[in-house]
This record gives sequence, C-alpha cells and structure tokens, in this order.
Amino acid sequence: MATSNSSTIVSSTFYLTGIPGYEEFHHWISIPFCFLYLVGITGNCMILHIVRTDPRLHEPMYYFLAMLSLTDMAMSLPTMMSLFRVLWSISREIQFNICVVQMFLIHTFSFTESSVLLAMALDRYVAICHPLRYATILTPKLIAKIGTAALLRSSILIIPLIARLAFFPFCGSHVLSHSYCLHQDMIRLACADIRFNVIYGLVLITLLWGMDSLGIFVSYVLILHSVLKIASREGRLKALNTCASHICAVLILYVPMIGLSIVHRFAKHSSPLIHIFMAHIYLLVPPVLNPIIYSVKTKQIREGILHLLCSPKISSITM
Repeated sequence: MATSNSSTIVSSTFYLTGIPGYEEFHHWISIPFCFLYLVGITGNCMILHIVRTDPRLHEPMYYFLAMLSLTDMAMSLPTMMSLFRVLWSISREIQFNICVVQMFLIHTFSFTESSVLLAMALDRYVAICHPLRYATILTPKLIAKIGTAALLRSSILIIPLIARLAFFPFCGSHVLSHSYCLHQDMIRLACADIRFNVIYGLVLITLLWGMDSLGIFVSYVLILHSVLKIASREGRLKALNTCASHICAVLILYVPMIGLSIVHRFAKHSSPLIHIFMAHIYLLVPPVLNPIIYSVKTKQIREGILHLLCSPKISSITM
C-alpha cells in the first residue's frame, strides 16, 4: 500500500489558486503583476549590467549588490509562469515534481538572500570600522567563497524538508492556497504525520534567519559604536548614509517573510486573501524595491543607470 502511495504521489496533480472571489477579474489583476515583474527584472538586470561593465564598481559593496540582484530574480522568477497561467486562465494544474522544484528554488533563494544581506552588513562593518584594510580583507576570492557558501548552506539544508514530501500521501484536497508552491502550504494537504516537517522547518527558519538577523544586528551595533566616535556631525551622517540602502533591503525582506510565516502558523483560518496578499508581497516586493532603493541612495548606481539610459540617445544624436 505504501509503495502504491509513493508511486501515485510523484505523478499527482495539484491545483493552484489565483485570487479567490475575483476570478472574473483575473485578466485585469494580471496587469499590475506584469508591471511589477517587468520593473523587478529590468531593475535587477540593469544593476547587474552596470556592476559588470563599470570598472569603478568592481568593489566588494557592488559585488554583494550584484549577488542581491541575482537572488532577488532567482526567488521571484520561478513563480512567474505558474502565476500567469492561473491569471490568464491557461491552466491551474501543476504536477508534483514541478511543484517541488518550484518550492525548492523559492525557499533556497529566500534563505540565500538572507545570507547575502548578512554579508552586506559585514561589508559595511569592515568599510566603516576598518577602512584601511577594506580591500585586503574583502578580496574577490573571499567574496566568491561567501556567495558559494550562502547558496550551498541554503540548498543543502532545505533538501531533507523537500525530500520527505515524496513519501506523503495526499489523499484529500489537492488545491493549494497560492498560485505557486510553498512548503508550508503543501504539507497542510498531506494525510500523514507532518511533525518532522513542521519542527524541522521551524528550526531551519529560526537558525538561518535567526543567525543572519543576529549577525546583521551585531554588525550594526559595532558600526554605530564606531560612528559615534567620529568627531564631526557631517562625518557621522555620511557614514550612516552608506548603510541606509542596506537597512531598507533588510526590512523589505524580513518583514514580509516573518509576516507570511506568522500568517501560515497562527492565522490558518483567516481570510485566504490575507495569505495570498502576504505571499505576493514576500516574493515580489524585494525584487521590485531593492533596485529602486539602491538607484536612489547610491550615487554610482544612479549615475550608471543614467549613463545607460542616456547613452543610446546621445549616440543617435551624434550620428
């Protein structure tokens, strides 16, 4: 019987949910989603292009910013196809194996983004507290190792959580609460003992987000301690201003992420619209807002974007 269950689970079909109660408006609702995805992809691609092509930006801070852009896109892009398939009434079905891959990518890169934000906090700590040793401490080789370690840590630790889903029988409803697959949403449908997944998932979130957020907090305590030693008010403000974009990026990721976890664990019987709203904020807001914030607050990025946008016009006028 267990073998039969295992064989049918892998080929089972799940059904995604759009915006409950607003199905007749799905085509209209897809327009703002299209706009947000377009803004997010365009903004992050522009930052990646500017960091790659401008020699002045070949510094640790901008390498970490490029990592943030990559993880932002990698976290949101897996949801795009399934979301628009639902909103455009193409199909609500998603196969189990595709659902698992999508789930793996979403959770892996959300944890990776948290690690990248920790690395960016350490970058700001070294830049402000040890400016003379900045280039020698954060070498390109070390930055590459940090990025690789962040990705491996997230992907390896998420595997046991995802792998157990293959052994769960889904004998009841196969209707998911969102237009893409999340682990906390899928285990809710399992007709099995899910205590391991619940406990392991909670421990994983506590350890990874907890360690990263603690590291970010300690970094900023040390930064603040160092900044307060600066004699001039202008110097203190200038030092703190270099951290403003990063603080915004931390809040943009952690607030929706914590909110979504709280909703799934403690507000299971609340309106489905709340779950859907929080899930879309969690996956769409960071890729959209991070490029905007860094473009506004970082002079070099702003100048690079203006040069990128204006250079084709200047070339055409010259010709």
